[in-house]
Amino acid sequence: MKYVIYYWSRYGNGKKIVNALSEKLKEKNAETKIYNTEEADPKSIPNADLYIFSAPAEAFNVQKNMRKFMKKLEGMEKKEYAIINTHGMKKKNWLGKMEKLLTKKDMVKIAELDYHVVDGYQTGNGLPKGWEEKLNQFTEKIWKN
Repeated sequence: MKYVIYYWSRYGNGKKIVNALSEKLKEKNAETKIYNTEEADPKSIPNADLYIFSAPAEAFNVQKNMRKFMKKLEGMEKKEYAIINTHGMKKKNWLGKMEKLLTKKDMVKIAELDYHVVDGYQTGNGLPKGWEEKLNQFTEKIWKN
Protein backbone atom coordinates (compact mmCIF):
# COMPACT_ATOMS: atom_id res chain seq x y z
CA MET A 1 0.00 0.00 0.00
CA LYS A 2 1.12 3.51 -0.75
CA TYR A 3 0.37 6.54 1.44
CA VAL A 4 1.19 10.15 0.66
CA ILE A 5 1.15 12.56 3.60
CA TYR A 6 0.94 16.34 3.25
CA TYR A 7 1.43 18.44 6.34
CA TRP A 8 2.13 21.90 7.63
CA SER A 9 3.49 22.45 11.13
CA ARG A 10 4.60 25.67 12.81
CA TYR A 11 5.98 24.34 16.09
CA GLY A 12 6.63 20.68 15.26
CA ASN A 13 3.61 18.96 16.84
CA GLY A 14 2.09 18.10 13.47
CA LYS A 15 5.45 17.00 12.11
CA LYS A 16 5.86 14.68 15.09
CA ILE A 17 2.45 13.15 14.34
CA VAL A 18 3.07 12.55 10.63
CA ASN A 19 6.55 11.14 11.25
CA ALA A 20 5.16 8.71 13.84
CA LEU A 21 2.30 7.79 11.49
CA SER A 22 4.73 7.15 8.65
CA GLU A 23 6.78 4.84 10.88
CA LYS A 24 3.67 2.91 11.97
CA LEU A 25 2.67 2.40 8.34
CA LYS A 26 6.19 1.35 7.36
CA GLU A 27 6.10 -1.26 10.14
CA LYS A 28 3.14 -2.73 8.22
CA ASN A 29 5.28 -2.73 5.04
CA ALA A 30 3.51 0.26 3.51
CA GLU A 31 5.27 2.78 1.32
CA THR A 32 4.95 6.33 2.64
CA LYS A 33 6.05 9.70 1.39
CA ILE A 34 5.81 12.87 3.46
CA TYR A 35 5.66 16.36 1.95
CA ASN A 36 5.49 19.75 3.60
CA THR A 37 2.93 21.87 1.75
CA GLU A 38 5.60 24.52 1.18
CA GLU A 39 7.67 22.09 -0.92
CA ALA A 40 4.86 20.23 -2.69
CA ASP A 41 3.02 21.07 -5.89
CA PRO A 42 -0.76 20.62 -5.49
CA LYS A 43 -1.08 20.26 -9.27
CA SER A 44 1.38 17.35 -9.42
CA ILE A 45 0.31 14.82 -6.80
CA PRO A 46 1.94 11.37 -6.82
CA ASN A 47 -0.35 8.37 -7.09
CA ALA A 48 -1.29 6.71 -3.77
CA ASP A 49 -3.89 4.46 -2.19
CA LEU A 50 -4.61 7.08 0.46
CA TYR A 51 -3.75 10.76 0.93
CA ILE A 52 -3.35 12.16 4.43
CA PHE A 53 -3.52 15.88 5.21
CA SER A 54 -2.35 17.25 8.56
CA ALA A 55 -2.53 20.88 9.62
CA PRO A 56 -2.99 23.02 12.71
CA ALA A 57 -5.64 25.61 13.25
CA GLU A 58 -4.46 29.21 13.19
CA ALA A 59 -6.47 32.40 13.42
CA PHE A 60 -9.69 30.37 13.84
CA ASN A 61 -9.27 28.48 10.57
CA VAL A 62 -7.21 25.72 8.97
CA GLN A 63 -3.65 26.99 8.62
CA LYS A 64 -3.32 29.22 5.53
CA ASN A 65 -0.65 27.22 3.63
CA MET A 66 -2.71 24.02 3.92
CA ARG A 67 -5.92 25.81 2.91
CA LYS A 68 -4.24 27.19 -0.22
CA PHE A 69 -2.72 23.80 -0.98
CA MET A 70 -6.07 22.00 -0.70
CA LYS A 71 -7.82 24.59 -2.87
CA LYS A 72 -5.26 24.11 -5.65
CA LEU A 73 -5.36 20.29 -5.73
CA GLU A 74 -6.11 18.86 -9.17
CA GLY A 75 -7.11 15.42 -10.39
CA MET A 76 -8.19 14.09 -6.99
CA GLU A 77 -11.71 12.98 -7.90
CA LYS A 78 -12.81 9.80 -6.05
CA LYS A 79 -9.45 9.46 -4.32
CA GLU A 80 -9.51 8.56 -0.63
CA TYR A 81 -8.14 10.74 2.15
CA ALA A 82 -7.75 11.08 5.90
CA ILE A 83 -7.28 14.31 7.86
CA ILE A 84 -5.50 15.34 11.05
CA ASN A 85 -6.00 18.64 12.87
CA THR A 86 -4.11 20.09 15.84
CA HIS A 87 -5.50 23.10 17.68
CA GLY A 88 -5.61 24.87 21.01
CA MET A 89 -9.37 25.09 21.52
CA LYS A 90 -10.99 22.54 23.80
CA LYS A 91 -14.35 22.20 22.08
CA LYS A 92 -13.68 23.20 18.47
CA ASN A 93 -11.62 21.70 15.70
CA TRP A 94 -11.26 22.40 12.01
CA LEU A 95 -11.71 18.89 10.64
CA GLY A 96 -15.02 20.00 9.10
CA LYS A 97 -13.31 22.85 7.25
CA MET A 98 -10.64 20.48 5.93
CA GLU A 99 -13.33 18.01 4.87
CA LYS A 100 -15.29 20.74 3.10
CA LEU A 101 -12.23 21.77 1.06
CA LEU A 102 -11.51 18.18 0.02
CA THR A 103 -15.15 17.35 -0.68
CA LYS A 104 -15.09 20.17 -3.24
CA LYS A 105 -12.35 18.14 -4.96
CA ASP A 106 -14.73 15.13 -4.98
CA MET A 107 -12.47 13.16 -2.64
CA VAL A 108 -13.72 10.45 -0.26
CA LYS A 109 -12.98 10.68 3.48
CA ILE A 110 -11.85 7.51 5.27
CA ALA A 111 -10.85 8.81 8.71
CA GLU A 112 -10.10 11.87 10.82
CA LEU A 113 -7.99 12.59 13.87
CA ASP A 114 -8.19 15.55 16.21
CA TYR A 115 -5.59 16.68 18.76
CA HIS A 116 -6.12 19.47 21.26
CA VAL A 117 -2.56 20.63 21.99
CA VAL A 118 -1.58 21.53 25.53
CA ASP A 119 1.13 23.56 27.27
CA GLY A 120 4.44 23.10 25.53
CA TYR A 121 2.96 23.31 22.04
CA GLN A 122 5.30 26.18 21.09
CA THR A 123 8.30 23.89 21.58
CA GLY A 124 6.81 20.93 19.70
CA ASN A 125 5.89 19.20 22.96
CA GLY A 126 2.19 20.01 23.10
CA LEU A 127 0.64 16.69 22.16
CA PRO A 128 -1.67 15.46 24.92
CA LYS A 129 -1.07 12.42 27.07
CA GLY A 130 -2.19 9.35 25.15
CA TRP A 131 -1.60 10.86 21.71
CA GLU A 132 0.22 7.73 20.55
CA GLU A 133 -2.79 5.52 21.33
CA LYS A 134 -5.08 7.82 19.34
CA LEU A 135 -2.58 7.60 16.48
CA ASN A 136 -2.58 3.79 16.73
CA GLN A 137 -6.38 3.76 16.41
CA PHE A 138 -6.20 6.14 13.44
CA THR A 139 -3.54 3.94 11.81
CA GLU A 140 -5.85 0.92 12.07
CA LYS A 141 -8.68 2.89 10.43
CA ILE A 142 -6.55 3.89 7.45
CA TRP A 143 -4.64 0.62 7.04
CA LYS A 144 -5.49 -1.05 3.76
CA ASN A 145 -4.58 -4.68 3.22
